[in-house]
Amino acid sequence: MATLSGLERSVTERIDGAAMLAQVEAWGAINSGTRNLAGLATMAARLADAAAALPGTIRLVEPVPVDYIGSDGRRTMLDHGRHLVVTVRPDAATRLLFVGHMDTVYGVDHPFQQLAWRPDGALVGPGVTDMKGGLAVMLAALAAVEASNGAAGIGYDILINADEETGSLSSSALIAELAAGKLAALGYEPALADGTLAGARGGTGNFSIVVRGRSAHAGRNPEDGRNALVAASDLAIRLAAAKAPMLGVNPARIDGGGPNNMVPDLAILRVNFRPRDAEAIAQGQAILNDTVATIAGEHDVGIDLHGSFNRPPKPIDAGAERLFALVGRAGADLGLTIGRRDTGGVCDGNNVAAAGVPVVDTMGVRGGAIHSSDEFLLVDSLVERAALSAVTILRLAKGGLA
Repeated sequence: MATLSGLERSVTERIDGAAMLAQVEAWGAINSGTRNLAGLATMAARLADAAAALPGTIRLVEPVPVDYIGSDGRRTMLDHGRHLVVTVRPDAATRLLFVGHMDTVYGVDHPFQQLAWRPDGALVGPGVTDMKGGLAVMLAALAAVEASNGAAGIGYDILINADEETGSLSSSALIAELAAGKLAALGYEPALADGTLAGARGGTGNFSIVVRGRSAHAGRNPEDGRNALVAASDLAIRLAAAKAPMLGVNPARIDGGGPNNMVPDLAILRVNFRPRDAEAIAQGQAILNDTVATIAGEHDVGIDLHGSFNRPPKPIDAGAERLFALVGRAGADLGLTIGRRDTGGVCDGNNVAAAGVPVVDTMGVRGGAIHSSDEFLLVDSLVERAALSAVTILRLAKGGLA
C-alpha cells in the first residue's frame, strides 16, 4: 500500500468491516425476490436508511409497466418493486453512475431463506453475494469518500433497481436516463472468488412464442386438427439447430398440450438467445422471423412472437479499457491482483455500456455459487472491495479517465 496517497490511505482506513457485515446479515434476512413486492419495499426502505449517510436526495421511482405471456397464451401485466435513486451534486461538471440491484432470484417460496456460517468462515445465504454484499461495498466506499471530502468535485447518481434478476425490463429506461452524460460507471455484481472482473459480455434476448392450432378428436378426426404442440416442438428443434459461434440459442420450455385424446390447439415456446455482438443480434432476429414464418406455413398454425433482445452485448472499447486500467492500478496499490475475463453472462452493465458510458460492473464482493442454495460470501472481501472502490472513486474525481 506504499503507493497510496495520504488521502487514499485515510479513506480506506475509515471503512468499517464489522458494520458492513452487520448490514449484509440484516439485508440477507429479508426476502427480496423479484416478485416479492412487500420484501422489496422493506429492502428499499433499509437501503434508503443506509444511503441517508450520503449528502444527496433519495427517491423511489415507479417501475415502467411490463407485460408477460402466461401459460394460457394471454398477455398479463407484471408488478415490480420501485427503484431507489440517490442523486448527489447533480450540477457538478464531472459525474459518475453507481448501479446495483436489490432483488434476488430467491422467491418467498424458495427453500433457501436462512443465513449460515461455513466452517471456513464464509457466510452462506440468499443474495449475500448477488448482491447485498455488493450494495454494502458500494455504500461504504461512497460514505468513506464523502467523509473525507474527497468527492467534493464530482457528482453522481446511484441506481439500485428491483428487477435486475429478470432482465431490468421495468428499469432499463431509467438506467439509460441516469447513464446519459456520465464519465464512468461502477456496478456491484460479484467478482469471481479470486477477485477476477468480468470484461466483455455477450447480450441476451428472451422470447415467448405463442402457437395457436386447431383442436380435434385424436381418434375420430385428427386430420382436422392442427397440433400446436408439434409445431412448437418443431420450432424449438429448428431454432436450436441455428446456433452459431457468435449466437447461442436455448429453447428452454414449452407450455401447452392437453388430454391424450385431443389434438392440442395451444403451445408457448420460451427461448433465449445469446448474441456475442450487434451482427449476431440481427442474425438472431432474422433466424427467428424466418423460422416462425416457415413453421406457421408448414404446420398451418398461427404464431405470435413476443419479446426482444433486451440487453445488447458489452464490448470493451477504449474508454472501458482506461477504466479497467484505472481499477487495476488501484488494486495493485492496495496489494491486489485484479484480473479480467470475458463472460457470456449479462447484467445492467450491458445497458450502461449501451448508453456509451465506460463501466466496470463487477466491483462487488468475492464469493460464489450464486443463484443456488450454496451461495456464499467471502467476508474478508467486504473491506477489500470497498477499499478498491473508494480508491477508484478518488482517482476518478482527481483525474478522470485521462
